[in-house]
Amino acid sequence: MTTTHQEHTAHAHTHGPGCGHPEVPHGDHVDYAHDGHLHREHGGHWDECEPSGHTPHESHDHQHDEGCGHARVQHGDHVDYLHDGHRHAAHEGHWDDH
Repeated sequence: MTTTHQEHTAHAHTHGPGCGHPEVPHGDHVDYAHDGHLHREHGGHWDECEPSGHTPHESHDHQHDEGCGHARVQHGDHVDYLHDGHRHAAHEGHWDDH
């Protein structure tokens, strides 16, 4: 899975521990959930860090919901669940890795 490289312009807020936005582990970096999308620091600016493509999480028996114990992060028009260092999103009867 790859991510797009789209700079988030006019982003005056500096994300970091304690900034008030959820930290989302994502591969080799940390994203910050902000206003329904994800930001990552990149070369002195903030990028939108959105997955491209579709990567189903195979053999995922756990069903996420409000009471499942995993952190929920609003992501666009849906909710992702933070689980084992990545995000899961419901998609057509299975869970995708984001």
